[in-house]
Amino acid sequence: MHEDRFEADYLIETPGNPERVAQIIAGEQSSGTFVPVPGETPELKERSAARVTRLEILDTDVKGRALPSTTPQQEGERVTQAHLTLSWPLTNIGPSLPNLVSTIAGNLYELRDVTGLRLLDIRLPPAFSKAYAGPRFGVEGTRRLSGVYDRPLIGTIIKPSIGLSAEATGALVGDLCEAGIDFIKDDELQSDGPSCPFEERVRAVMRIINENAERAGKKVMYAFNLTGEIDQMRRRHDLVLENGGTCVMASINSVGLAGMIELGRFSQLPVHAHRNGWGYLTRHPLLGWSYVAWQKLWRLAGADHMHVNGLQNKFSEDDASVIASARACLTPIFHDKPCTVMPVFSSGQTVRQAPGTYAGLQSTDLIVTAGGGIVAHPDGPGAGVRAMREAWDATVAGIAMDEHAKAHPALSRALEMSR
Repeated sequence: MHEDRFEADYLIETPGNPERVAQIIAGEQSSGTFVPVPGETPELKERSAARVTRLEILDTDVKGRALPSTTPQQEGERVTQAHLTLSWPLTNIGPSLPNLVSTIAGNLYELRDVTGLRLLDIRLPPAFSKAYAGPRFGVEGTRRLSGVYDRPLIGTIIKPSIGLSAEATGALVGDLCEAGIDFIKDDELQSDGPSCPFEERVRAVMRIINENAERAGKKVMYAFNLTGEIDQMRRRHDLVLENGGTCVMASINSVGLAGMIELGRFSQLPVHAHRNGWGYLTRHPLLGWSYVAWQKLWRLAGADHMHVNGLQNKFSEDDASVIASARACLTPIFHDKPCTVMPVFSSGQTVRQAPGTYAGLQSTDLIVTAGGGIVAHPDGPGAGVRAMREAWDATVAGIAMDEHAKAHPALSRALEMSR
């Protein structure tokens, strides 16, 4: 790829001629429209038009359309699926993430000649690396602030997700701190409601965390959900910083790309990026985005941690997809600027997923956030924390979980609970 161009890979499906449809997509997303226009001269097209750089036919005998279209359907119709790569000149948009999205993931999804379209990956020139700072903390900064090295951060989510007062949240945090938790986060549903106002929650939680840090010599990282309008997020961030906090969280689909870019620019703390809503962008296999492409935008925008779901999760994603997402977070985007982020495993995680997660990722650079898997331990949240730590200690050491549990009661009880 040239330094003055950017590329996107797609999986497309069409009942039409794939070569013609590829050119329609390229035209729609650059200089063309549905009819020839006088201003689209050969010189302009040479300068600004998108190019089809790859079209690999995968299957020409697919029965039935993945998505509806107003194009009349023929009896016995077969559709074609193909991999398509498009390339655009950087001068069309400049190094702008919002305008990049308009180009690579705009009107092409609505074209009637397309009955399936999924964005698989993107490749960006160095100009984007210079324009966007990317994560300020990432893996290294998160480990430094949490004091956790050579193993995953063991974390949990405040449960019940919503309904606890600020005082009750602080009390639960106290129990978790005493148990040796590394990381705690607000649930994405907990923001600034009247039953648990953001300011009261920050003060109550940080009082407990700061007191624990003085005794233990290590400060638990708590990701406060500051999701809101930009001015609100700035004020909430400053409050967390003033009270000694070490992390903030944003629901990135809610604040949007521009909101995340601004948060990344002013934040002096790691930004924990929650992907709630991800399903509506990806669940259909022939529509939307792959995580491999999508997560690159948020990393450049300033995310330091990114959720990737978890193995044997409560949602619809399979384990191979989860591991591919986590590996993508730890894969550099640019040669001169790694821009890597800490993958966050969540969604129904218990002690039993530790071996598979470690085998798939081949790294301890991750955060495990087990809500019920810790808080619902039969001997209390403290035992839940100990069990999760013991599960990962055994996994990294290559010790069978059941064998390790014989000398570790908290792990033994957690294994029984999760059968």
